[in-house]
Amino acid sequence: MSSQTLREARSFEEVAEKAIPAEEKPAFHLSPRVGWMNDPNGFSWYQGKFHLFYQYYPYATKWGPMHWGHAVTTDFLHWEHCPAALAPDELYDCDGCFSGSAAVLPDGRQLLMYTGVQCERSLYGERIETQTQCLAVGDGCNYEKYEGNPVLTGADLPEGSSIHDFRDPRLLQRQDGTYDCFVGSRPADGSGQILLYHSDDGFHWTFRNVVIKNRNRFGKMWECPDFFELDGKWVLLTSPQDMLPSGFEYHNGNGTLCLIGSYDEEKMVFEEETDHAVDYGIDFYAPQTVLTPDGRRVMIGWMQNWDTVLQHRTVKMSWYGQMSLPRELHVRDGRLFQWPVRELENYRCAGTEFHEESFSGKKSFPGVSGRMADFEVGIAPADGAEIYRSFSIQLAQNEEYHTTLSFHPSENILKIDRKYSGSRRAIIHQRRAQINADQGVLKLRIVLDRYSMEIFVNGGEQVLTAAIFTDLSADGIVFSASGDIKLHGMFYRLDMDRQA
Repeated sequence: MSSQTLREARSFEEVAEKAIPAEEKPAFHLSPRVGWMNDPNGFSWYQGKFHLFYQYYPYATKWGPMHWGHAVTTDFLHWEHCPAALAPDELYDCDGCFSGSAAVLPDGRQLLMYTGVQCERSLYGERIETQTQCLAVGDGCNYEKYEGNPVLTGADLPEGSSIHDFRDPRLLQRQDGTYDCFVGSRPADGSGQILLYHSDDGFHWTFRNVVIKNRNRFGKMWECPDFFELDGKWVLLTSPQDMLPSGFEYHNGNGTLCLIGSYDEEKMVFEEETDHAVDYGIDFYAPQTVLTPDGRRVMIGWMQNWDTVLQHRTVKMSWYGQMSLPRELHVRDGRLFQWPVRELENYRCAGTEFHEESFSGKKSFPGVSGRMADFEVGIAPADGAEIYRSFSIQLAQNEEYHTTLSFHPSENILKIDRKYSGSRRAIIHQRRAQINADQGVLKLRIVLDRYSMEIFVNGGEQVLTAAIFTDLSADGIVFSASGDIKLHGMFYRLDMDRQA
């Protein structure tokens, strides 16, 4: 039986969503039914659909006591909202149902595992959280919290680990039908670590080992772990807090980390071989993956930045937060490659080819404009010319606004800059990435939705993601070059109503 708290949330969202015109929300990126959205949770395949839950506060466009929102899809692009799945209605989660994941029980029910939060206030008014791991079981729509909650508490932590930073359980269903769970944790050194727990039935859990320790190398606390095998390697995705920059690889603040290596299942230890950022743009955090029935590993992330959320919101918005475009993953040469899910190509309209054998200055092309688009562009020095000094694309452009993607081949630096996108706040507007572009040859794929852009570099070797809230009337796309370049591209408008 659902609680009064959950019933109230469901009643509110059902009424409030009717006041939000569909054209005021992203066309194919998942956004909250109403109110606030952050981290993806429980990304899973269940009963013929992909389920995605998310951190959710329906009553305002700001972070609040966390619920779990819920949506389903069959193609990763058309999302159907379901009633809120969880609400903070028990003593152990009265201050929030934080991030978690999903699995399937032998009897066919769906198992959700999440972090329950209780808060106290210190003498100085500081919020102090106690975090435990909890379960709920349901049928894909309605979920009942397990009477034995919480199933993991401070008593289950290794010595020196903090009960205040113990969160975001990631379930992994093993081939023998048992379950592993990887949880983010903070040890005594104030850094991050990933803990492993095991269960035979999904309900009774035992601590097994510390899978990997951060040792203060990549930020502090490691949030939202995901762990999976891909292309003969093991991949750990996690989101460290309070990172320091390392060249252009990592940036200050909350970031994303990909570790690729090997996993000794007997010793229960992950040995990293390579590391890099998951996304090099402004807005991407807490990614989670799902294994599709056809064998693809698909990742989605929260397309926002914790350091900009308070200033980027506008008071006129009745929703805030969106998820990235789901991306197919591969491991190649020690790197995680990402590419838009192939389903997106089903919604491309007739393509417009554009090219210029040699140009310098500014250039726009007939038919190449819009805020819902998928296009690829390749640039190189013009035949017989020296390497150009710079190249840029202005997106979501008109006389007043634009967001710029610029490339300087002398440094191999690609930069995204949204300071002219319409924001009136001094928030993070720029990110730079060091990329591979031999002799100024560069290939980009750019996906635009109404309030976002995602740039895939050199076949998905790197990705830069940014949310923008530019007026939708700004739909120009303008190319610029300092020096002579050769440019070729294929542009597709996206029509999400067309028959796939």
